[in-house]
Amino acid sequence: MEYVDVAVVGGGPAGSSAAEAAAARGADAVVLEKGVPRADRAERGPDSTDAAGLLDYWLEIMDIPFEEFPDDVVLSELEGAKFYGPNAELALTETGIDAEYDGFGFTMHRARFDDWLRERAVDAGADYRVGVSVTGVDTDLSASPRHTVHLANGEDIETDYVILADGPQRTVTGGTLDQFLDGRTMSDIMPSNTVNHIAYQEHRRMPEELFDPDFIEFWWGIMPGHTAYPWIFPNDAPVARIGLTMPIGLDIADYDVSEWDLLSSEDDGIPRGREYIERLLRRQFPDYDLDDFPIVEDRGKSKGTETYPISSTRPIESPARAGIAVTGGAMGATSAFHEGGDHVAVRTGKIAGRLAAVERLERYNDEWHAAIGDEILRNVTFADLVRDWGPRDWDRAFTTASALMDARGIKADAALRGGLHGIELVMKYKWGKFGYRNGKYVQLREDEFAV
Repeated sequence: MEYVDVAVVGGGPAGSSAAEAAAARGADAVVLEKGVPRADRAERGPDSTDAAGLLDYWLEIMDIPFEEFPDDVVLSELEGAKFYGPNAELALTETGIDAEYDGFGFTMHRARFDDWLRERAVDAGADYRVGVSVTGVDTDLSASPRHTVHLANGEDIETDYVILADGPQRTVTGGTLDQFLDGRTMSDIMPSNTVNHIAYQEHRRMPEELFDPDFIEFWWGIMPGHTAYPWIFPNDAPVARIGLTMPIGLDIADYDVSEWDLLSSEDDGIPRGREYIERLLRRQFPDYDLDDFPIVEDRGKSKGTETYPISSTRPIESPARAGIAVTGGAMGATSAFHEGGDHVAVRTGKIAGRLAAVERLERYNDEWHAAIGDEILRNVTFADLVRDWGPRDWDRAFTTASALMDARGIKADAALRGGLHGIELVMKYKWGKFGYRNGKYVQLREDEFAV
């Protein structure tokens, strides 16, 4: 039976970053990535989306300077973001958070990003195996080594440290953590088929006069659902990634169809992603035909399109004293507000890999709280703040937002300039953050595991 110091389940941003950090410190680290049968990803790695984006301060969280990114990973450097309500809009050219990178952010080729992280892990000495499916992890805390990782090919790997990086579907994480939950299951706590959002996107070639390489665009309050919104991200000119995020399991009967611009009185259910995008294009560009925005079929996972889960939930801590760390999407550290969160995946992976290599994994929960806690707190608080908002609420918010925001974020004196609504928004946001202070945004604490 094979033995390794650190076994990493999943080879995306969190898994590769964990393996690199562990191998760089002399640990024998292996990444177990099931891989996918895509021609453009053959023998490469996970079935990642073909495009994503990063904001300026996300590089600080990720702890990777912009200068290190290969040219073929970066698609378009951005000057800002535009946010639209049904009848109001807001443009931001600063995130308001300190960062060394002097731009607003950039869009990137996510599959190439994953390949680059994989190369960094391999260069550091990690063993990255593609086409290897993990079926489960058994733990005996009285044994040495403590963990047995079972593979679909019938082989086993023994290790003292397991890093779970299998994304928001948690196909391995769930069963692994169930061993420590005394009758409860992860399916009860974080059911991936109900708390996750689905993102759908299409790579479309835009008319050159409409393609804006400098701004990402988001629309809020035109389709129903908590944190449901469409977007346009510029990639390599004039191709844009046009897509949307929405919760799973919405019932159209729960909504007044007449209030939502992307719904129709003829709808007998929530529209599919393709229909939503076509309606967005017709709404925003009434002087053009859909044929003016052809899908680029040689991109994406399926003829120019992609569908993938986004974890939009509060995170969990890990049974770190048992030698197990859950990272990135698997721990719920990502959010529908920031398109999945490659930055928090990379950082949590780095922390887990480093600590496992030096046999100090019991510090993992404290360290990830310190590194990404502010980011998680912002996202969880905003998610609660807008949970019951409708179209009018989004218009009202964007109308007052310019008075609420300055280079440092939301301040009380700015709220006064925004009137009563500004004060209300600020107080709800600050009260929400106060309620989640000191790491209370987690929904499963380390001391709840039977270790």
